[in-house]
Amino acid sequence: MIDKGDAFALDGKVVVLTGAAGIIGTQVVKAFLEANARVFAIDRDAALLEERLGPMHDSLITCVADVAGRDSLSQAHALLVSRWGEPDALLNNAATKSENFFEPFETFPVDEWNEVMSVNLTGAMLCAQVFGSPMAERGRGSIVNTLSIYGIVAPDQRIYEGSEYLGRAINTPAIYAASKAGLWGLTKYLAAYWGHKGVRVNAVTPGGVFSGQNDTFVENYSRRTPLGRMAQTDDMVNAMRYLTSDAAKYVTGHNLVVDGGWTAW
Repeated sequence: MIDKGDAFALDGKVVVLTGAAGIIGTQVVKAFLEANARVFAIDRDAALLEERLGPMHDSLITCVADVAGRDSLSQAHALLVSRWGEPDALLNNAATKSENFFEPFETFPVDEWNEVMSVNLTGAMLCAQVFGSPMAERGRGSIVNTLSIYGIVAPDQRIYEGSEYLGRAINTPAIYAASKAGLWGLTKYLAAYWGHKGVRVNAVTPGGVFSGQNDTFVENYSRRTPLGRMAQTDDMVNAMRYLTSDAAKYVTGHNLVVDGGWTAW
């Protein structure tokens, strides 16, 4: 029997989102609120949360927490349960850069490697433990992890000649690729581990999202992409909504690559 309701609806779903004050996270919050979800928005930057998401209301709770710290996440979970109960979905979207993020591989500091890994990969694992375990106990839920094309293919170093972001030369460091590749491994593991308990675990892999890169980078990137442009934030938001919703009720262990065809070449 075909369900004639709106399978993409998020009405009343309690959604935990990390990295909520980031470029993609901010738009996810707004879109999910418009879809009538209740969003528990986590970020470690209190000022940015306030600036980009504004005050809390009946469908939005903002929470300052560090995904790399289990105690911090446990406090966030306690707040969530006291207000709305256990979550229906978790979106692991938090990622970080270190002070020397664009340092060449040969001299990249190991302490900064560990710092980035603690957020990009270990943070997702901890969030899955804290927010995902109750889903498994209840027998339902959805986890969506934000990856990167550089977690599934190597960067094309040629596009970085003359490329800048906010006036600074850029590249894609090995730590970013390694952490995102690890997150894809965790995604598949948890999909198999919790599948029989009704928890779906999937990933969205964004291509390069325009966020103020200089014209040289935009042109280089666009030429390398079959659709001829960089991604916009709503391209990712719609993919995340699909995987969160019941429209994807038989989808798990999947990586939804939203890259304009970048990885097809």
